[in-house]
Amino acid sequence: MKRRDFFKTSALASTSLMIPSFLKGYVGKGLFSSRSGKNLVVIQLSGGNDGLNTVVPFQNDIYYRSRPTLGVDKNKVLKISDAQGLNPVMEPLRPLYDDGLMCIINSVGYPNPDRSHFRSMDIWHTASSSDEYLSTGWIGRYLDNHCEGCTPPYHALEADDSLSLALKSVEQNGFAMSDPKSLKRATNNKFLKAISNHDHRHEENVAYLYKTMIDTQSSANYLFEQSKIYQSKQYYPQTPFGRDLKQIAELITAETDTKIYYVSLSGFDTHANQKNQQERLLRQYADAVAAFVKDLKQNQLLEDTLILTFSEFGRRVKQNGSNGTDHGTANNLFLFGGKLKTPGFYNSAPDLKILDNGDLIYEIDFRRVYATILEDWLDADVKQILKGNFEKLNLV
Repeated sequence: MKRRDFFKTSALASTSLMIPSFLKGYVGKGLFSSRSGKNLVVIQLSGGNDGLNTVVPFQNDIYYRSRPTLGVDKNKVLKISDAQGLNPVMEPLRPLYDDGLMCIINSVGYPNPDRSHFRSMDIWHTASSSDEYLSTGWIGRYLDNHCEGCTPPYHALEADDSLSLALKSVEQNGFAMSDPKSLKRATNNKFLKAISNHDHRHEENVAYLYKTMIDTQSSANYLFEQSKIYQSKQYYPQTPFGRDLKQIAELITAETDTKIYYVSLSGFDTHANQKNQQERLLRQYADAVAAFVKDLKQNQLLEDTLILTFSEFGRRVKQNGSNGTDHGTANNLFLFGGKLKTPGFYNSAPDLKILDNGDLIYEIDFRRVYATILEDWLDADVKQILKGNFEKLNLV
């Protein structure tokens, strides 16, 4: 078999190169294996969501002076405290907040912030300093450092066709899959099955590709069978993000041997005409998350699940000349779950009187949130994973 024919024919290259070997071990395993531990669901809002128009400081005159046409009408804000409220399109999240299932952390960021989408996202994915460049993600290092020799091993699944840096590691990468049926259909390709049954050990430079392809086929079979166990009756919005969360809820309920799930919602780079675009995305987010939480709660799984939502940075305080906002720094971050120690607002609203060249000043390093989740939720060694000491927060 010629190598160029393999690469040309295989539709699995982007995913199979990131396949963890542990899933191969589940082939032939009973489908109703007992779930152990806790679930973590990470939601990434890509593009830099405008935090000030998400969690609105409706009592702050500086906010409205800085955003004369873009500020959210004070009379329309969903007021959930004396000083802050949610964007009105996020109404589905209001009951979650009222029931103590939501935590809002303001002014989250890191020292010497970078306003590049790619670089700032890399920093969040790797949990690095702004002047440090790492090739492994914080979840990937969790897999490497906490999973060796574990029975069963922990693993992570991203609802996408390619794997984010956050889930990449040295030994134990996460698994990327947008749809179990499509993945199984691709791996059932007769051509791929034929070459996977051929011994390529003598071709050292391509042997790894064939090994990972076999692992992909095993993984596809396992995840496809798991996806058939439980079909949610909960209504989810008919959007890609809604379908992703529904799929995750179904896999969690089916007791799939997956501990961490990762999903993204993109389009938040709102330099011009922000209002309609951001509100459309926030509505998608709120509708899907509310359905997801309700689904988990009905199946008595919410106390075993923690949902983290972040964006790579916030936006500048002042609106620009195009009725949008430009790249900023600190932002808010959301947690949802049934075991939150500090539901509601974790800290006060950003101080709009004290800015750094027009930008919010971060109060909480995002790695403190990671440290808390790793140690208090996933029972992991924080120092080994984050390569430093970060004071935990009272979150879970």
